[in-house]
Amino acid sequence: MGGDEVRKAREAAGLTQEELAFRTKLHRTYISMIERDVNSLTLPTLFRICKALDIRPSTLVARIEKSHRQRSEK
Repeated sequence: MGGDEVRKAREAAGLTQEELAFRTKLHRTYISMIERDVNSLTLPTLFRICKALDIRPSTLVARIEKSHRQRSEK
């Protein structure tokens, strides 16, 4: 859950999956799996991704929460 918001934040930062993977020291396929909601976003990974994207973890969590709430209301 939240992969779409990770993708949006990455794209807003102007980064490719490969660039984000390099900055976070994660594998590109792992980034892809997070964005596709195949893998869950763990807290340590959330902090690494947010640091690389220069956004606060609370900001990304709020976006994920809002997105989840909107989907639940449909």
